[in-house]
Order: sequence, then C-alpha cells, then structure tokens
Amino acid sequence: MIRRTGGPPRGPDDTDEGTTMEALSLTRLADEQLAAAREADSGRSARSLHHGRDRRLRQTLLALRGGRSLDEHDSPGEATLQVLAGRVRLVAGDEAWEGDAGDLVVIPPLRHALHAVTDAAVLLTVTPRP
Repeated sequence: MIRRTGGPPRGPDDTDEGTTMEALSLTRLADEQLAAAREADSGRSARSLHHGRDRRLRQTLLALRGGRSLDEHDSPGEATLQVLAGRVRLVAGDEAWEGDAGDLVVIPPLRHALHAVTDAAVLLTVTPRP
C-alpha cells in the first residue's frame, strides 16, 4: 500500500501537476490491465502512467494475453522493459531475451517485437528521441 506522508494538505482542486510526488501501485495496475487484456478481442490492454507534451519520460503499462504479441516496430528512443507479471520474450535483430516478473531489460535501438509467453504485464519506460 502506498501512503503519502508530509507536505501540505492536498485537496481535489490542486492543480500543481508535475510539482508534487506521484505514487501508483504497479501491482494493482498490472492486475487491472491483465483483466482488461483477457476480455479484449485483441488480447491486449495499455495505460499511460507518465506522459504529456511537456514531459520527456514516458511510462506505459502494457498487458498481453499469453500467445499475443506487439508486432515488430521501430525503437522510439531510449527504452527499458520491466516485467511486472508473467513471462515475455523480446526479439531485437538477431537477439532474443525471455524474462519473468522482476526482470528488467534495456531495449536496444533496433526494430523489435514483444511476445507474451504467458499472460503478462510490463512497464515500458521511454525517453523519445528529440
């Protein structure tokens, strides 16, 4: 459970986005996205967690049903992939990597694809090219 301690009281009208600490439960969000992916015809679901036109760092939680993939695509910039649940296979060029919950891989700046070996949730962190 995440608890906020210290700082001024926060109310529903606070508009200082980007100047305060934000905390999310990746476990809860992964469970929610996995449930959505299991129901979706595409077998996948995604939620942007940190993004915006004034932010360079972007984080997206992706969930895939086992056997589903994100087809090969260009690298958007510097990126890492953290496995939150399940097992995935990342293929980039002639290399392949399989990872389980708790694993982290730096995605090379090559075309790559992601395959869910089992139902899986991952956190994709990207700093897009300028």
